Amino acid sequence: MTRVVSLFLPRWPTDRLRRKSGDASPPADAPLVMAGRTGRRRLITALDANAERLGVRIGMAVTKAQALVPGLIIADSDPAAETEGLTKLALWALQRISPVVMADPPDGLVIDTTGADHLHGGEAAMLADMIKRFAASGVEARAAVADTWGAAHAAARFIARPAIIIPPGESEAMLRTLPLQALRLDPETVSGLITLGFETVGELLEQPRAPLALRFGPEIGRRLDQALGRIAEPVDPVRSPELIEARKVFGEPIGAAETIARYIAKLVDALCLELEKHGLGARRLDLLFHRVDNTMQYVRIGMAQPVRDPKRLTRLFRDKLETVDPGFGIEIMVLVAIETEPVREKQTISSLVEEPEPDVSDLVDVLANRVGDRMLCRFTPVQSDVPERSVARIPPLAPETGLTWEGDWPRPPRLLPRPEPVETMALLPDHPPVWFTWRGVRRRVRRADGPERIRGEWWKRDAELTTVRDYFRVEDETGERYWLFRSGDGEHEDSGSQRWFLHGIFG
Repeated sequence: MTRVVSLFLPRWPTDRLRRKSGDASPPADAPLVMAGRTGRRRLITALDANAERLGVRIGMAVTKAQALVPGLIIADSDPAAETEGLTKLALWALQRISPVVMADPPDGLVIDTTGADHLHGGEAAMLADMIKRFAASGVEARAAVADTWGAAHAAARFIARPAIIIPPGESEAMLRTLPLQALRLDPETVSGLITLGFETVGELLEQPRAPLALRFGPEIGRRLDQALGRIAEPVDPVRSPELIEARKVFGEPIGAAETIARYIAKLVDALCLELEKHGLGARRLDLLFHRVDNTMQYVRIGMAQPVRDPKRLTRLFRDKLETVDPGFGIEIMVLVAIETEPVREKQTISSLVEEPEPDVSDLVDVLANRVGDRMLCRFTPVQSDVPERSVARIPPLAPETGLTWEGDWPRPPRLLPRPEPVETMALLPDHPPVWFTWRGVRRRVRRADGPERIRGEWWKRDAELTTVRDYFRVEDETGERYWLFRSGDGEHEDSGSQRWFLHGIFG
C-alpha cells in the first residue's frame, strides 16, 4: 500500500515577507502578503499571521484582499525563487525522511514514505518530527499522509491542524466533504463549477463524467482519478548534481530476485569506486527501482560510520531485498549516496603482540537497518542532580564523553522511565517506610538506608526552587532492593506533595 505525505507551508516568516515587500520598517502588526498572476488574475500566494487573522486567504483576489484589509502590504512573488527554495527543502527532506521527495510549488512538498515510516517511529511520530523541525526554523508547516498524492495534498491544506493521518482506504470518504479547490483545479474551472452549483468534491463524484469533460475538458476526471488512486501520479524525486550515484538501465525489464541481487552488487561496486576517488565513505544510501508501470520502489540503508566496503554494503541491501515488489518488471536501478563523509585511514596491525581494535560497526549497521537507527542507542552519564536527567541517549558508536556519575551514594542499574507512586507507611518524616505497595503487591521492608536528599535544579525551572526529594534504599523480605523517595521534606508543603514513589530497582 502506497503512503504519501504532503507538507504544506501556509505562511511565510514575517521578516522574509518584509524583505520581499521592500519595506523593512512597517508597523509590527502590519499585514503582509505576496501576490502572483494566474492568467489575468492577481491572487494572494503567501501571507503572514497578521493577514490571516484579518481574513485574508491564499488564492483570494488581490482587489478583494485590499478591500477587506486597508493598508495591506503587498509584495510581488517570484515563482523561480520560490521553486528554488522548495527544492532546497526537498533536498533536506531527502536526507532525513525518504528517498522520494519532490517540490510541490508554490507552497509545499510531496514525500513518498511507503515502507519508511517505521524508521521514524510510525506515521504520527514522523509527521510530528517534520513539523517540529520546521517550527524550529520559524516556518509553520502542516502535514498529512494518505494513500495518494492528491488526497494528502487536499488533507494538508483543508483539514490538517497541524497534522492528520488518513487511514488506508479512507481517502474517498475524506475527499467528499472538501471544497472543490482541494482537487488542484485551476481557478477558472473552480469558478465555473461553482457557477453551476457545485460546492464539494462529493457532488462531483456523483455526477457523470461525460458532461463535465465536454464543458471543462478532461482535467476534472484526471484529478479525481489521481486523488482516488485509480491512475498513477508518480513522485519524481529531486536530485542534487553533487550527489554521487550509479545507474543501470535495462533493455528488458527484470524481476527475479537473483537478477536484482546480482545487479545490486554491480551498482555497489561502481559506487564504491567513485567514493574512493573522492576519498569518501557512505553514511546513507538509497537504491531506487523504477518499474515499468511508472511507479517506484526504494530501499534505504544507513551506516553508523562512513563505509565503502562493497561486500558489506551489498549484504545490507540484500537483507532488505524482500521488501521490494518488482511488479511487472524493473527498467532502471539507481544507487545514490545521499550522505557521505571523509574516510579516516587506519593503520593495520603489524605486530603479532598487538591487540586488534574491536569493530562492532558492522553489527550496529545490521541491527539499525532492521529496527531503525532511532531504536538503537547507548547511554552516557550527564552531570545532573536529578536522577532522570543524569542519563542521555547517544548513537551506538559515538565517542566516549569521559563523564561519570559523581557522589558516594549508589544508583540503581535499572531506573524506571518515570517515578511510579506507591502506598507506604513510615514512622517519622525522616524514617524509611515500614512497608510499601507497588503494582498491587505489598512488600515489607527488612533493611533500609537513607535518606539521601536531592534538591531541584532551580536554575533550569523556577518550579524546582524549593522542591526536595528524600531517597531511600530498601530491601524487602525476599531480598529484592528498591529505590524509593518521598516528594518533599515531610514538613513543608512547598517542598513537594509528600507522596512516596518508586524510582529504581537494584540487582
